[in-house]
Amino acid sequence: MPSVPFFNYPALFAAQEAGFQAIFSDVGRRGAFIKQKDLEDFETSLASFLGVRHALGVGNATDGLEVALLAAGVEEGGEVILSSHTMLATAAAVHSAGARPVPVECGADHLIDPAAVEAAVSARTRAILPTQLNGRTCDMDALRRIAGHHGLLIVEDAAQALGSRYKGQCAGSFGASAAISFYPAKVLGCFGDGGAVVTNDTRVHEHASELCNFGRNAAGDVVRWGFNSRLDNLHAAILHFQLRSYGQAVCRRRRIATLYGEGLNEVAEVVPPPAPDSDPNHFDIFQNYEIEAERRDDLKQYLKDRGIGTLIQWNGEAIHHLTVLGFTQHLPYTDWLFTRMLMLPMNLSLSDDDVHYVCANVRSFYGYPQ
Repeated sequence: MPSVPFFNYPALFAAQEAGFQAIFSDVGRRGAFIKQKDLEDFETSLASFLGVRHALGVGNATDGLEVALLAAGVEEGGEVILSSHTMLATAAAVHSAGARPVPVECGADHLIDPAAVEAAVSARTRAILPTQLNGRTCDMDALRRIAGHHGLLIVEDAAQALGSRYKGQCAGSFGASAAISFYPAKVLGCFGDGGAVVTNDTRVHEHASELCNFGRNAAGDVVRWGFNSRLDNLHAAILHFQLRSYGQAVCRRRRIATLYGEGLNEVAEVVPPPAPDSDPNHFDIFQNYEIEAERRDDLKQYLKDRGIGTLIQWNGEAIHHLTVLGFTQHLPYTDWLFTRMLMLPMNLSLSDDDVHYVCANVRSFYGYPQ
């Protein structure tokens, strides 16, 4: 029986082992471990790739979100509206920044619902924090209209969306600031935790840089309270190496998504994500392939029994489900969606045959011919 793990971490290294070994040796021999040229070069290349003025490597994307919020001007006591379909880190960053996270419904595309955002705006609202989820960018036109009407900031959680575009513009470039993740399972991942804060605002970049360096400015003077969050130089060198072939990685993921779509197209019990190029406004990078499925839990077990790894995002808990943290929102659409969501394997270690095997077993579960 074939084995199709949800994510093959050893394959991530083996695929480019010679190149990675060369980086280890080069960085190690130079003793270039913290805030060296490799980091500067990666930050420059990342900013250029996204079409923004500034990129700052940080220790992880959760730090990055907190820094992005604080540097953009989100103040203690304010409210920040976010989708309930997001990682706890999104809400935790808001809380750590001194604000109150307000989770709202997502839409049929699994992204934050602009109508729900509008309905949640209050006198205390200071920012909208859209999560660019699964490699797809939200309807930023609608969110910017709401932000403009109410005088709100937009700070993006672009952790899953490096290279995703809405109307030709990259995720992470729409608001005052944004955070990106380089966790190993991301399309662009390092070998540990890593992240970045990106912005077009030089003032925001300077503020973010100070926050991440114990509050020190470019001259080394302490000008504010800060902490320590920096992208290690070795990780930066590894990321820079992979960024050069990032377009190929995205192309392969989009090809896998096409194969999934073709294989599952006739299965009425499954709702796949939009296919590549099905909407001219969206260029998706398919960080994840999240379907909706009837009898989701039974399907998950059926696939597991046949060697196929799947995942229910966020352990099946939306932000508003975390009542221990004080959330009291009633979000029925998100509740319903969280009984149906399932992520199928989506990574570069997958062969076409692997995808066909997954699709054949999904079809078999629902009684369709293989």
